[in-house]
Amino acid sequence: MTEQRRFKRIPFDGPVRIVSEVNAQLIDISLKGALLAKPADWEGAVQQPITIVIPLDGDGMNIRMEGRVAHVDDQRIGVVCVHIDVESITHLRRLVELNTGDSELLQRELSELGK
Repeated sequence: MTEQRRFKRIPFDGPVRIVSEVNAQLIDISLKGALLAKPADWEGAVQQPITIVIPLDGDGMNIRMEGRVAHVDDQRIGVVCVHIDVESITHLRRLVELNTGDSELLQRELSELGK
């Protein structure tokens, strides 16, 4: 068999994370996490790392939040945010601001994130 690989592979023993492509429905979201409807085919557990991507429009804008499963029941998955990039937090902040209509509340919540 002739080698057709153009790039050299190297052995490397280490962990890897595979982001699941399971779709779910967002119930609500905050600056600190999200609540999702539990898909029938999801088999996660509490403390499991999870990445959620929330599309905002057809132009590829989205909120990407890396988190950890905080709680699970028969119908819902609670996610606590562990990391969110600057672009995503900007979109999320604007989304919260538009939906609460209270910029003072938003500022209080943002200051709580630093604690």
